[in-house]
Amino acid sequence: MKLWPLLTGTHRYEKTVSTRGRGHGQWIEAPILAYLIETPNGRILYDAGCDYGKLADPALAEKFFAPMRAQFDPPLMTPEQRIPRYLARLGLRPADIDLIFLGHLHFDHAGGVCDFPGCEVHIHADEIDAARNGKDDGVFADEWADSGRWELKTGEYTVAPGVHALASPGHSAGHMSLLVELPKGAPVIICGDAADLFENLRDEVAPGYCWEDNEALALASIRKLKSLARQENADLWPSHDMAHFNGLPRFPNWRG
Repeated sequence: MKLWPLLTGTHRYEKTVSTRGRGHGQWIEAPILAYLIETPNGRILYDAGCDYGKLADPALAEKFFAPMRAQFDPPLMTPEQRIPRYLARLGLRPADIDLIFLGHLHFDHAGGVCDFPGCEVHIHADEIDAARNGKDDGVFADEWADSGRWELKTGEYTVAPGVHALASPGHSAGHMSLLVELPKGAPVIICGDAADLFENLRDEVAPGYCWEDNEALALASIRKLKSLARQENADLWPSHDMAHFNGLPRFPNWRG
């Protein structure tokens, strides 16, 4: 088992996006992360980053990201930060990924699926329902257009030996986190956007955006992940915390 954190871009935004009721007027730079997990049964991606095409084309960037400017700058992503470039450095191709596990459908997590045509994708069914109903502004329609081929999940399950899907709704309708067991050291709980920052975990602060404004659901998921971390002696990895990312193994190094 190996776990690689992949920096797929950066995103500057008002901190209150990550910490509900905190950080108005304070802007932070956040990493946009995906994770490559190598298991004895194949390779898994947790999340896929942004769709590079939307960022590289100025017209598309304006179309998709200009409406967010009040709280978000458009994400920044270099060609080297595309996941296929990381794979190439390991001697791999997109076809060598066996499964993409999407924590949720927001553009900075699901957009890069387009770089993996035909790959098996897992997503919680509630994410697709929310997208179909147009209730989640962070989702771009073209990025889930192929979801008829995806595997829609409704509960917790073992994705592969040592890799376990955890229900953590609240930030989005069907948000999922991931517990990864490793041969050396502590297991890792990849929180996804259930906890953007360590502050969300430490202070039990909900994300700024909560599905249907359900702060209690988001807080319940944070507490659930913290409780599981205590039970499993696991490390909690928030998704958009730059200081935390800077302390992780730098590619091509891994956690194992």
